[in-house]
Formats: sequence, structure tokens, C-alpha cells
Amino acid sequence: MHSLSSKLSPLQLELLKVYSFNPSEEDLFAIKKMLAAYFAKKLVQRVDEAVEQQGITAGTLNSWLNEKM
Repeated sequence: MHSLSSKLSPLQLELLKVYSFNPSEEDLFAIKKMLAAYFAKKLVQRVDEAVEQQGITAGTLNSWLNEKM
């Protein structure tokens, strides 16, 4: 397990512990929602920080969101 643990991140190792308890599909869905909410919140915080530091306006953010790739 030592070589495996050196290749996995701490988050991956913790998730493996959760999976070892054989959670139900309902529990897995709830865990996915919690992780998504957590990382979405972090993203919003980082965007807010960047907006404040760079002086980016709401209009600029909206134009970036509407750009065609």
C-alpha cells in the first residue's frame, strides 16, 4: 500500500477510505454533491478575489462567459 499511497493524493486516499465502507448509491450521490458544492464555493471565492485584485467588472465577466469557443 505504501507505493500506492505515494501515487495518490491525500483526497484520493480519504475517498478510498469512504468507499471501503461500501456506501449506498444515495450516499455516493450525497458525497458527490458535497464535493461539487465545496469546490464550486472555492472557485467562486478565487474568482471574487481575482475580480477585486484585477479590477474586473461584472460586464467583463459576462462578456467572457458569452464568448464562443
